[in-house]
Order: sequence, then structure tokens, then C-alpha cells
Amino acid sequence: MVAVPSGRVILSDRRTQSSWPVEVAPFRMSAFPVTQSWYAQVTGQRPSGAQGDRLPVEGVSWWDAVRFCNALSRREGLTPAYRLLSDAEAPEWDTSADGYRLPTEAEWEHACRADTTGPRYGPLDEVAWYQGNSGGRIRPVGGKQPNAWGLYDMLGNVWDWCWDVYDAEVYGTYRVLRGGGWADEHWSCRASVRRRSHPTFRIDDVGFRITRSAPLPRP
Repeated sequence: MVAVPSGRVILSDRRTQSSWPVEVAPFRMSAFPVTQSWYAQVTGQRPSGAQGDRLPVEGVSWWDAVRFCNALSRREGLTPAYRLLSDAEAPEWDTSADGYRLPTEAEWEHACRADTTGPRYGPLDEVAWYQGNSGGRIRPVGGKQPNAWGLYDMLGNVWDWCWDVYDAEVYGTYRVLRGGGWADEHWSCRASVRRRSHPTFRIDDVGFRITRSAPLPRP
């Protein structure tokens, strides 16, 4: 897990033509997307189409990602971040829990940018697998350069599920996806690009990475 410092990020919404600042507290994020071997160790399942231990797990829904976070937390003796009710109801997030969770959209963008201000944290072909260089297939994690904070594959390879609802007024329970994937054109692999999907949706270019809240300082 990589320590991500606190900061501030500006989020925007194309439909409402609005933008707003979000203060991000320090947290920790997995250096890579969750791999197929890691997912299998925790869940006993290998849902991905293209098989390979070092490939990002894909074909996983938002619900699958949430359940993985809770399962990994229990495995490591941590307090699960989510109280799961049913697939028809959104889980409750215990913000005081020390277990694993999905990043918020603001956390994801802040971590991706790593104190940069452009559309990407480096030249696209050097940092991301996308339509122009992936050869039409998913690639092992860590094959491109990381950003300044040591996070790999923040752009390209697989989209990352985030915790947030995309736009409840229009899309209901659809959740945010960030980062772009191996089959996407260059314009999708930018720090600010947002995509959305139903939390039960599974496809071969969507995976996830995990975070943990930084512990509160002792009094």
C-alpha cells in the first residue's frame, strides 16, 4: 500500500456544468490494481476472461469489489468498512473502520494526479496500456511507469470502480469508473475522465484497486 498525502482536487460534472473543490485526507492505496492471483487468494474465484496471475482482475462488479474489500479486511483482522445489506440496497460505509475499501472519486483523482495538473501524469505511451499500444488485450500490472507517488496503472489497462454514485438524479445507483482501459482511445485515459455503470455490471476492461483510511493521530 502506498501512502497518499492530503490535498485538494477539483471535480466537475458535464451535465450540470458545475465543478467543486474537495479536500482529501491522507490515505493508503494499493500500488497496483487488484490482480487475479490476489483476488483468487481472498475469494477463491477467478472471474476474468483472460487468465494470468499478474493480470488485473476484471469481469468484477462494483458489488464484487466491495465484498472483496470486506473479505480481505476480515482475513487480516481489520474492521470491515462496509455493512452489506443486499444487492438491492447500497451498503453502509463505516468511515471509522480500519479495513479496506474502494477509493472515493476525489481520492482516486488526487492519487492519479500526484500533484500534476495536466491531463496525465506522464506521456501516455509511457504510463498506460490503451488501444494504441495494448495489442488488443489486457496486460500484466506494473508494465508501465508509475506516477510520482509510486502508483501504477492509474491510467489504462482496466477502469477502476470508485465508491461514489455517478449522478443519482439521472442514473440512479450507477457508480463511478475512472482511469480508462486497454481497449479505449487516448482521450479516455485522462485523470479527469469519468465513466459510469450499474453496480452489478461486469466486463473485461473493468477492475478495481483498494484503499485504507490513514489512522487518526494519537492524542
